[in-house]
Amino acid sequence: MTTVQASFSATGTPRRDSAVWQAIEWLVDSGSFYQLDALSEHDCQHFGTAGRKVPGDGLVTGHGRIDGRPVLVYAHDRDFLGGSSSRVHAVRIGKLLDMALQLGLPVIGLNDSSGIRIHEGVDAGAQFSEVFHKTVKASGVVPQISVILGDCAGGAAYAPALTDFIVMAGAESTMFLTGPSVIRSATGESVTKEEIGGAQLHAEVTGLAHFNCDGREQAVALVRELLGYLPQNNASPTPRVDRGDTGPRRTPRLERLIPAHQNEPYDVLDVVAEIADNNEFLEIQAQYAPNLVTGFARFGGRTVGVLASQPLQRAGCLDVDSSLKGARFVRLCDSFDIPLLTLLDVPGYLPGREQETRGIIGAGAKLLHAYCEASVPKLAIVLRKAYGGAYPTLANWSATDFTFALEQAEIAVMGPQGAVDIIFRRELAAAADPASLREKLLDDYRAAHANASYSAKKGYVDGLLAAAEVRNAVLSHLQLLADKVGGTPARRHSNIPL
Repeated sequence: MTTVQASFSATGTPRRDSAVWQAIEWLVDSGSFYQLDALSEHDCQHFGTAGRKVPGDGLVTGHGRIDGRPVLVYAHDRDFLGGSSSRVHAVRIGKLLDMALQLGLPVIGLNDSSGIRIHEGVDAGAQFSEVFHKTVKASGVVPQISVILGDCAGGAAYAPALTDFIVMAGAESTMFLTGPSVIRSATGESVTKEEIGGAQLHAEVTGLAHFNCDGREQAVALVRELLGYLPQNNASPTPRVDRGDTGPRRTPRLERLIPAHQNEPYDVLDVVAEIADNNEFLEIQAQYAPNLVTGFARFGGRTVGVLASQPLQRAGCLDVDSSLKGARFVRLCDSFDIPLLTLLDVPGYLPGREQETRGIIGAGAKLLHAYCEASVPKLAIVLRKAYGGAYPTLANWSATDFTFALEQAEIAVMGPQGAVDIIFRRELAAAADPASLREKLLDDYRAAHANASYSAKKGYVDGLLAAAEVRNAVLSHLQLLADKVGGTPARRHSNIPL
């Protein structure tokens, strides 16, 4: 074993200023990193590689501590053969994943690789199949975080895509399977690395990047923050953090933050911050499907996964992308025993041909399936409205432990305007003053079905909350559910609709 200060350069001499070691020093607590397999070398004899060897073969592996917690780390050194991934890299990463499962430790990969080392051909490719297998075996057992610090190309992109989180270093980072030269040769299409795999693309369009940071240092710093919300493994609790705001407090500001008018937009992030410990919230996939907010907050010092409708985007409707985003987040939280809090202000599923032809039914089923299968504590609060199929998806009263609604909230199988236009279309068409009749019918429909008190009387929600009591209700019921035992019938696994 060697410490960070005894790392090797391409010539075998000590060096302290390389990009790979700088990233490791940013990541782990000072002086805590110990390198493993520092003298390993590739065994390839082809295409001039026999004479090109350095200690470590362009990969650093080892263990360190983040805020005192042990973690396992691997990092590509782009200064040797472009950080390309050799057979020996795969052996060493596989060894680290075995250790992670045996010791229950998070794994953090600092990725900066031009891809599988083509000099080695099938030797490297075949060995990396074992890495992919072990990554999947570790999924849901230990947190796995991938940081993309430069290029992550070809086969090297598969391993990060299998992990729990991908953090990209902004303009410095890319991820793609086939690079511009290969695409040009195969199809004649001229593209740039950023167009096919830039951080902005993966943050906004593909959703592959959970975080898009401003450079390498910020990306690594974010990993330290993210890990603070996660447990060491699926059998250990999340860290408890007490910064002086873990107890009950009223939240009267919510009365001003949430408009009374059903169609007036507001930022649900303000609501989340108001009720969370110290007003802190780490949003995940902020740029992807922003009509559904996902992320981590703390309540009573413990991590809670939050999903919230965002009225500022598509009026908070669920669509294909937000359904998939939500489903994956729910399953992540369930894997690591992180309770779920869902805040609803949702008009329903986004209507239209594009959504239907893209498979909104299947995407919605994935989100519904994820919620129903999750056995962690689940709370849901209807902030202003919950209409249509989005309501039993996000707040399924049979699968959710406790469901509440604010006093003025509306809950219905369809929004009052749509329902009135369908139920009373003949009366409205024949009316001398259809506008006045519609207003009266809207009031009648709200009184009959849409108001939250109707659902409370029927037992579909567990109670009505004053806005000022939302945080206290969350704290109280999470405490009640702290020792919840989730049991399901014995089976191999469910058949999620993919």
